[in-house]
Amino acid sequence: MSIKKKFYTIKDLEEKYGPLTFADFLKSWRLCDEYSQTEFAKKLSISKANLCDLEKGRKHVSLERAVKIANILGLSPQFLVQLTLQDMLRDSKLDYKIEVKAA
Repeated sequence: MSIKKKFYTIKDLEEKYGPLTFADFLKSWRLCDEYSQTEFAKKLSISKANLCDLEKGRKHVSLERAVKIANILGLSPQFLVQLTLQDMLRDSKLDYKIEVKAA
């Protein structure tokens, strides 16, 4: 018997759970990798308090910081830049969808 693993896109997850935010992503990544906040903050070269604020959505990262975090985690910078810009638009109550492509 063969079981096919289903892969979900961001669109699939957003339809089911609502929009993905930088805060949700960061916390989910940390928990999946089984890091404490202290360990993860050290890995990202930020304070634990700053990480807590980011995970709770109380603070937002700059685009530059989003790129640094993406590089540290081995991710595409476009993905985290897109999440960051989308959060900024959402907080400004602007109903736009962002798609980021490398130049």
